[in-house]
Amino acid sequence: MAFANPTAYSKGRINRAGEAARQGNASGQDMEVINNWRASHAYILNTFQATLRNRTRGTDIAVAQRLKRLRTLVNKLERLPRMQLSRMDDVAGCRLIFRSIRELTEFRNAVHKARFDHKLRNEVEKYDYIASPKPDGYRGIHDIYEYNVRSETGMAYNGLLLELQYRTIYQHAWATTVEIVGMITENQPKFHAGDQRHIEFFRLASEIIARTYERKSSCYPHIGNRELVRKFRELDREIRILQLLRGLNTSTEQMGGRKNVILSMSGAGQLSLFTYAKGTDALRKYFELEKLHGGADVVLVKADTGADIRLSYKNYFSDPADFLTYVNHGCNRLSRPTTRLARRR
Repeated sequence: MAFANPTAYSKGRINRAGEAARQGNASGQDMEVINNWRASHAYILNTFQATLRNRTRGTDIAVAQRLKRLRTLVNKLERLPRMQLSRMDDVAGCRLIFRSIRELTEFRNAVHKARFDHKLRNEVEKYDYIASPKPDGYRGIHDIYEYNVRSETGMAYNGLLLELQYRTIYQHAWATTVEIVGMITENQPKFHAGDQRHIEFFRLASEIIARTYERKSSCYPHIGNRELVRKFRELDREIRILQLLRGLNTSTEQMGGRKNVILSMSGAGQLSLFTYAKGTDALRKYFELEKLHGGADVVLVKADTGADIRLSYKNYFSDPADFLTYVNHGCNRLSRPTTRLARRR
């Protein structure tokens, strides 16, 4: 299986297939169009991330890539009625995870100054959710690039969009735990759905982590430290999220040395791994699994090491350990009378 051709179908046909998926009546032909469009982005992922890996070699920065899951893609179309599939900018995504905001900022600035032809599509501050956290507590930075190369092979893919996600280890622990709760409960705090107390729990947790580890604020900058901790602990006594997370059995599945990995989570919470040396073989299996197991949560990812995959996709390994450490330490630290609210810089 070669990489898909992004020009196999017109933008109008791609958007009609996306609309059919949004309405819940996509035909087999529609799904072929959608999967061809997704598969086309695998090529730009493989080439773009090579540049990132060259820049991160010899550092502690983790890099991973993923194609947007079919279920997540359709959910986004449903949530955003005006969204057209051909204009969706995160079908392809690369995630970079840093030890500090300073390291993140320096690396991102260097990428902005890089001498390549890919085009940054957004204003530098537009998706800076560290300077301006989302109301739900999400923190991180996103950049959207338009793929652009001069090689004969790559020119067919020019114009496709790719999202870069920049997070610190603290922001990443928070974000993946939000997804874990979405997987193991009937609530979806990531999409602001379900029990509002779960959403509030993660807002408060985001503020605790931001103040404790990054001397920043999140979505509650004006609440005092001790009041913040009191609200968090009272809410957790009601909904017992921390107890739920402590009771999870973290997956010990091994990936071996192959870099193309499919993570498949069954409805019962069982993780299965499929590893491949070739990206095209992994892509073929990925689409087969999505079609075969409609209720499963399946994602195709790639990273240099198994450790980077486990770090970048903690939610699939049911691993909230870092989050638990951060919030527990944060609550203890912020409860001290001498602790002062760190102002947002």
